[in-house]
Amino acid sequence: MSASMLSYILFSCLLLSVQAEYCGVREIIRYTERLLADSSVSCPCRQTAVSSCSCLPIPEHGHELACFVNGTKLLLENNKSSNPVITRLYWTFQALLDRNFCKRLAHGDQCQYETKGNVTEFLKTILTTYQEINK
Repeated sequence: MSASMLSYILFSCLLLSVQAEYCGVREIIRYTERLLADSSVSCPCRQTAVSSCSCLPIPEHGHELACFVNGTKLLLENNKSSNPVITRLYWTFQALLDRNFCKRLAHGDQCQYETKGNVTEFLKTILTTYQEINK
């Protein structure tokens, strides 16, 4: 085996190990903080409300990514003006779930939750989850 082939194999393994731990932490924290500062994405959570935007899933441990995908999808569907930050968050969560990149978050395909919260509570859950990963 040549030295160049060996270095190529080592580099490929390094890339795969880095990719397997990619959680999008900085990007997700930045986008979530931007949405929290934007009051236009806020709506109240009332269990009897017709709009599914008003109550978003607050995930149980181990089901974060699936619930973040579901919640951001609901935000996209119910946000009258398309918000590129919500769109980016949704696709980032979906890619992380599909590709199983972030080993630090357990990967349950189904969103399981006991409570729902308003948009601010949902976004704060995302922020808290990713700040924990960032430690």
